[in-house]
Amino acid sequence: MPTRHTQEDVLYDGGQYELTEDGRLPIPFQRTAKYQDGNTIDWLHEETLERERNHALESQAGVRGILLPALEAARMWFVVIVTGFGIGIAGAWLDVLVKWLGDLREGRCSYGFFYNSNACCSGLDPGEVCQEWQSWGNYFNIHSIFGHSLLQAFIYVVLAIAFAGSAALLVVTYAPHAFHTGIPEIKAILGGYVFDAFLTPWTLLIKALGLALAVASGLSLGKEGPLVHVACCMAYFLSQLFKEFRHNEAQKRRVLAAAAAAGVSVAFGSPLGGVLFGLEELDTFANESDVMWRGFVASAIAAVSLQWVNPFSTAKLVLFQVTFMSDSWRAFELIPWVTLGVIGGVLGSLLIRLNVEIALYRRNSVLGEWPVLEVVFASAVTAAVSYLIVFARVQTSELVANLFQECDPTKGDYHGLCNPTATVENVFLLCLTAILKIFLTAWTFGMMIPAGIFLPTIGIGACLGRAMGLITQSLYRAYPTAWIFLSCPPDPSVRCISPGFYAVIGASAMLGGVTRMTISLVVILFELTGALSHVLPIMICVMTSKWVGDAMGKDGIYSVWIAMRGYPWLPPVDYRDRGETGANLMKPLSQIIAIKEAVTTVGDLKGLLARHQFHGFPIVDKHGEFVGYATRLELIAALDRLQLDETEEELGKRCTFSQNRLRVPAEERVDLSNALEDSIIQLRKEVPQEQVVNMFQKLNLRQILFTHAGKLTGLVTKRDVVTLLTSHFPHTAALSQYPPHQRQP
Repeated sequence: MPTRHTQEDVLYDGGQYELTEDGRLPIPFQRTAKYQDGNTIDWLHEETLERERNHALESQAGVRGILLPALEAARMWFVVIVTGFGIGIAGAWLDVLVKWLGDLREGRCSYGFFYNSNACCSGLDPGEVCQEWQSWGNYFNIHSIFGHSLLQAFIYVVLAIAFAGSAALLVVTYAPHAFHTGIPEIKAILGGYVFDAFLTPWTLLIKALGLALAVASGLSLGKEGPLVHVACCMAYFLSQLFKEFRHNEAQKRRVLAAAAAAGVSVAFGSPLGGVLFGLEELDTFANESDVMWRGFVASAIAAVSLQWVNPFSTAKLVLFQVTFMSDSWRAFELIPWVTLGVIGGVLGSLLIRLNVEIALYRRNSVLGEWPVLEVVFASAVTAAVSYLIVFARVQTSELVANLFQECDPTKGDYHGLCNPTATVENVFLLCLTAILKIFLTAWTFGMMIPAGIFLPTIGIGACLGRAMGLITQSLYRAYPTAWIFLSCPPDPSVRCISPGFYAVIGASAMLGGVTRMTISLVVILFELTGALSHVLPIMICVMTSKWVGDAMGKDGIYSVWIAMRGYPWLPPVDYRDRGETGANLMKPLSQIIAIKEAVTTVGDLKGLLARHQFHGFPIVDKHGEFVGYATRLELIAALDRLQLDETEEELGKRCTFSQNRLRVPAEERVDLSNALEDSIIQLRKEVPQEQVVNMFQKLNLRQILFTHAGKLTGLVTKRDVVTLLTSHFPHTAALSQYPPHQRQP
């Protein structure tokens, strides 16, 4: 509900209005600036406000006309730069905290409790055993092999439960919006959805702290997606310091778009990938070069801040640095690589479907009533099962880093991955780890904890890719003279196959199958690994996985969650009708709750607003002529400004919205014309349905009215178009937070 105006609100240009004849303060009209959560913003109105504000600033005489626009731009750049710096520092220290908490589950440093394994063993040569890092069994001097293993497993599981349970308790108790990844909500917000409760400082704090605990617990989740949410919370907090951002939703979203790019930059150490992620996945940079430029700056500053802190002591921005023995690759390798693309597309679609079914079961079963217990149980199962499988025991980031590496005699062999006599065992363990992580990720992604899906998906793909690389390498060693291997040296002892790069290919395939990203995914992966020379195979694999995934299901994981949560977000798809017109999409006049001008009284209007929770109502006169359209918030605000008493006389006054009010005596009417929308699109119902959808997508409309000869014939809203574009998905709005509104917004 809009708040009532205070005495300060009636001050205008340094003067104060005099009292009216009835002794009331005449409050000047000001369109409601604050939207309620669950609404969508009026882009046309917001853009108009911004143009008027810029014109007013530039019209100032003298030096003020130069300094005020510069000051306005400086505020925008202040928020963008500070957000980039802040998320870079926060992401770096989050990495440090996650690494320390994760290592704490397996042991501690002998000379300092707060040292992680990397810091504790710094300065050692590759392959050298670190004596300073002690497992818990060694620290407590347990000499029995059984007792040592039992203590290690016990501490491993107990700390996993403690970390995950604490994260869930923080989220459920203090910030329910801090759960999940946050990218579906950010996509919806950038599309015009109002969800300010999702960006509060308290949500920022709980999201960051809960994310560190959740990742360190060893659950099958990542920190990449949630870092986008954290960055947007930072930008929102900073933007609220300036009035122009508080009262302009469009400007606020431009800042959030830049923050989202910075979040991806920090998550992957990929500044270019962050910008392209905003262009492809968030669909925010397509129409405005200024927004892309701000995202580029924020992304670069965030990456520089991350490298400056240097959380992993590598002095490099690349998280999973890989070096391949050759910059060239052989044509026959396209066969296993395309196969990995097909596997990634199939398993990605399977993971999405499995995750949807688990989310629906959680919502409709007792699991939804006990979210903390579910997290505790899931963490206990994950830790207990993962401890038994050597590749699933470590943090996913450490697993991926080792799977991407090539075998090097000067470095240690990661659990026998480079042992040619253990190929079958390694392939089995890698495939088992991948299958396990598919089920655990589908279960974990959606619980009441901060959770991203990028890293576990990369881990699944890396396991499958490394297994494929080992199989291909074994075939080459067994049949070095076969025709398919003619491009390789005939001596099998000479390296030809690079299993580490197969892990990169597998990761790109699985990530493409789950998210359906393409260009930004390729850039993120080569920035993540430094494998610039192998971009073409990565592109081929991503292309294959997307084709296969789209054949099994149109939507990626984020689009699916947006549909399930019921957010009014329009996917940027090319819709093609089959001869349908606007009449097939609109809600006809007979089904619309309309307000009749000069017939509806103030009491009738208040009763209408109390009975129907629609976002807006069309206005018609008693002959059916279309007068205008008013949103629920503006109608409430207009009535509030009138300060009417609850007497029978005033409740009986008739509501007028146009010049027709002259036909009603002044003492019998109230003027609500200021509540009408400024810009309303009117079409004939014979317009092709494809054109109607395109107008909503291109113009960011909230509604279109259909009229004929000046009379209202129907109404179509953004939610109608969203329903049309998600009609292929059977679980739309199954997890909606708000009561599902009818078509009338």
